[in-house]
Formats: sequence, C-alpha cells, structure tokens
Amino acid sequence: MEATTLKVTGMTCNHCVMAVTKALKSVSGVEAADVSLEKAQAVVQGGADAQSLIAAVKDEGYEAALAS
Repeated sequence: MEATTLKVTGMTCNHCVMAVTKALKSVSGVEAADVSLEKAQAVVQGGADAQSLIAAVKDEGYEAALAS
C-alpha cells in the first residue's frame, strides 16, 4: 500500500487533529490517515493524489506540504 507523508502546520490541539483526519479521509483513494499533533505530520495510506490531500487540509484551514 502506498503511503504519503505530509507536513501539517497550524494544528494546536486534538480537535485540529480530528479535523485534519476527517478532511484527509474524505479524499477519494484514502484508506487510512494517521495524523500526529506532536510530529506535525500526517501519514496517509492509499492511492490518493498528494495535491488533493494538500488541498483538503488547506480547505480545513491548515497548511500542508509533502514531507521531504
């Protein structure tokens, strides 16, 4: 299974984590999303397009980029 790791900024609490998780899971092709407040990242399982994942996070009010 393909995994995409995103760096997510702007999250400050567990509510933020839940909002980002829900946004990522709404993207077509996502099988699972593991969002970490401590690491400021999201690991997404599935075949979703990275730009679609980033757009979903930004639509929720947070910043995201592919982790290097």
